[in-house]
Amino acid sequence: MSSGAGGRARLADIAAKAGVSEATVSRVLNGKPGVADDTKQSVLTALDVLGFERPSRLRRRSAGLIGLVMPELINPIFPAFAQVIESALSQRGFTPVLCTQSPSGATEEEYVEMLLERGVSGIIFVSGLHADTGADHGRYQALVERRLPVVFVNGWLPEVEAPFVSSDEYAAMELAVSHLVALGHRRIGFASGPERFLVVQRKLAGYRTSMKAQLGLTDDDLEPLVALSMFGVEGGEAAGRQLLDAGVTAVVCGSDMMALGVIRAARQRGLSVPGDISVVGYDDAPMMEFTDPPMTTIRQPVQAMGLAAVQSLLEEVRGHVTPHTEFLFRPELVVRGSTGPA
Repeated sequence: MSSGAGGRARLADIAAKAGVSEATVSRVLNGKPGVADDTKQSVLTALDVLGFERPSRLRRRSAGLIGLVMPELINPIFPAFAQVIESALSQRGFTPVLCTQSPSGATEEEYVEMLLERGVSGIIFVSGLHADTGADHGRYQALVERRLPVVFVNGWLPEVEAPFVSSDEYAAMELAVSHLVALGHRRIGFASGPERFLVVQRKLAGYRTSMKAQLGLTDDDLEPLVALSMFGVEGGEAAGRQLLDAGVTAVVCGSDMMALGVIRAARQRGLSVPGDISVVGYDDAPMMEFTDPPMTTIRQPVQAMGLAAVQSLLEEVRGHVTPHTEFLFRPELVVRGSTGPA
């Protein structure tokens, strides 16, 4: 950095931002010894924040590329996962490569081929085809056999030797049903996406078990209370109409987006939420506390799950053996305004 007036101004700006003296900034930029690591990092962060280019020898070198493959970003829970995982990778010196799928875009398989061509150090899959029981899972076994570190979020394939990180769907449904039963509800419906997805199968099993245990219902009693549709607001609306026809007073949903659809279906019939019907979402996606009414939902521990996925992957990248098992994270009931007494 030059010693002219402009250079001194920049030194002063960086020093003020980092909370250190100009002399310390100068020592860091010129590679002089005698500066603590924390202080050096503060100066470099100040450089980045103020938009100054680091000297070439102080630029962060990438430890490698990591692929992050996930569904479309319309459901805000997926950007939330992406933010946690990308931030954790960047802090550890890795460069994340985000690959999001859309109906008319590249397939998961095409993304994987592209990532392999780029020489990625590993791949994290979030809610991918590993969660679809109707999909071909041989591709994942092939990745493991070529010694590519992979980690899967929300899904479980016992035959694939890799770490899996999931939210406990059974516990989630127990929390939701218990909450509604405590409010006096007896006809509690379940709305979710297609049953071929493992997360739906687990939620449905948890719902059935909880309804039988807490209300003494049979499988025949429960059949009209289950509506499986598409994920998303439109699917939730269709499922909501079906469940309203069945006379439910409350609905547990497989996602927050579906819960918004159920609320829309209720309002189209002139019903109020939670006055006439209570609705519980799933995910606690960003903005759910600002919906009308604010959404009671089951919160996925996105932060903890994302960090666990990154840590497991980087252990594999560094050549350490990680447990090839499923790590289950307990969700949390967040009570807001969309649920009330029966």
